[in-house]
Amino acid sequence: MDLLVSTEWLANELGAFDLRIVDASYFALDSLRDPQADYEAGHIPGAVFMDLGNLADASSPLPSMLPSAELFASRMQALGLGDGSRIVLYDDSPHHTSARAWWMFRTFGANEVAILDGGLAKWKAEGREIATGKEKLRHRHFTVWKDDTAIRSLDQIKDNIATGAEQLADARSAARFTGEEQDPRGLAPGHIPGSKNLPHDRLFNADGTWKTGDALKAEFDKAGIDLTKPLVTTCGSGITAAALLFAAHLLGKRDVALYDGSWSEWGMLPDTEKATGAA
Repeated sequence: MDLLVSTEWLANELGAFDLRIVDASYFALDSLRDPQADYEAGHIPGAVFMDLGNLADASSPLPSMLPSAELFASRMQALGLGDGSRIVLYDDSPHHTSARAWWMFRTFGANEVAILDGGLAKWKAEGREIATGKEKLRHRHFTVWKDDTAIRSLDQIKDNIATGAEQLADARSAARFTGEEQDPRGLAPGHIPGSKNLPHDRLFNADGTWKTGDALKAEFDKAGIDLTKPLVTTCGSGITAAALLFAAHLLGKRDVALYDGSWSEWGMLPDTEKATGAA
């Protein structure tokens, strides 16, 4: 599969024995939204609900930190996702949370995984079939595996400020990046020193589909990000940072990682240097 698949492609593949569809909708800062209720009210036929908001490290004080490989594998097995599956992810979130799910799957060893371009909104807009309720699940084996290559820790980011070996790209809005807008979690304002700002919503067309090719590369260029150099993405809690990481993959970039703690960690700590204003 391509990294990005169209609604037409998915409609033609529905029912394939090895195809698994996953609803990865998540609303990190909107407590009024219930993604599971939304899923049961209407989803792509055959899709299972990932419950991304509860698939995290419960022992961490930080939101959305990666779970253990064992927990991830157990959850995927229970959802009927296993070795040999072709997995297509979609969401109905303004944060494009299927990108976070895509990064998680890749981190935990699944390579045949793609994102549905335009997500559930495009599928519905085209009048395609919708299912309700829950899907019947069949347990499948998912091999426990974790690759830390695309993960960065607090200590690694601290070291990188000194060395400058990797670029930092921040997916938050310009106002949160500069510190003009209050952080929604009550954290310190600003950004990690040396970061470039590429708000994640600039990666998408007006209809919610991903920009690709020259149009996508132009957004990285405007943000001052050099795609020939190693890149680490960050945001508020590691969610929209995954959109930047996925976009870089669409452009063929592979030396890109994600700082999982992001500003939820960096902005919380009293001894981390914070920068304000434009990059």
